[in-house]
Amino acid sequence: MKFATDYLWFNTKRPREYINITGEVERVVAECGIREGMVLVSAMHITAGIYVNDAEAGIIQDIDEWGDRLAPKGPAYHHHQTGETNGDAHLKSILVHHQVVVPVTAGKLDLGPWQQIYYAEFDGQRRKRVIIKAMGE
Repeated sequence: MKFATDYLWFNTKRPREYINITGEVERVVAECGIREGMVLVSAMHITAGIYVNDAEAGIIQDIDEWGDRLAPKGPAYHHHQTGETNGDAHLKSILVHHQVVVPVTAGKLDLGPWQQIYYAEFDGQRRKRVIIKAMGE
């Protein structure tokens, strides 16, 4: 069994961004040489997330607007009693989830025809990281 761990670091220019990281995940799988297995991709911050979906701008805009409807910025979230003002970012992270597991088959990510892996930033403009952990044979 082979294992590989790599980290991606982000410091986004805007508070909210969606970044396609499929190529970086593919790189880790290729470098570690696994042929059959899986790769875990996980945001290591509670105001960011990882998701798999279509690589199309309309979907990203829909996700962004959906998140704003379900967790709008500004309300007096209980979390704000700690002095923070990013309660919406914590909830948006739950909506897209913080990690995904993707199968690896014949040395490649086994994604659907239009599926891509995205890092979703909901409280950016500061340094955050993502772990990529590939495992298999």
